[in-house]
Amino acid sequence: MSPAAKVDGMDLVALELFFVGLLGLASLAIAFVSGVVVWNLYRGQR
Repeated sequence: MSPAAKVDGMDLVALELFFVGLLGLASLAIAFVSGVVVWNLYRGQR
């Protein structure tokens, strides 16, 4: 492992996985909220 791949002693792979996990959670939350909004809009038309 090269010294450039270390940030304050933390592995960059762990940092990358952390942010990819956050990105996935945010995407799921956005999809869920969008689904609820669309569902309520269609339900309100009936």
